[in-house]
Amino acid sequence: MDKSKQPFRKYKRSFRRRLSPIGSGDRIDYRNMSLISRFISEQGKILSRRVNKLTLKQQRLITIAIKQARILSLLPFLNNEKQFERAESIPRTTGPRTRNK
Repeated sequence: MDKSKQPFRKYKRSFRRRLSPIGSGDRIDYRNMSLISRFISEQGKILSRRVNKLTLKQQRLITIAIKQARILSLLPFLNNEKQFERAESIPRTTGPRTRNK
């Protein structure tokens, strides 16, 4: 059969299984701060599943553990140290406010 007259075929991709960053011995728990901190950005946001390379079940468990740790004050809700530094360095240009009666 001539190549130009062959029916359209989808080529199969070679699928390589991703290795999970969570080992089989690691328990996903709100007390395991060394594990939880790997899945939080510098700003304190939970990283997406695509970035983490986790399975759906693992991502759900990580999200629940992070939220529990935040509620128990083991983790901050926001890590906004950079915002405070920037706000302090900007000088205020407005003068004192006067109250109009």
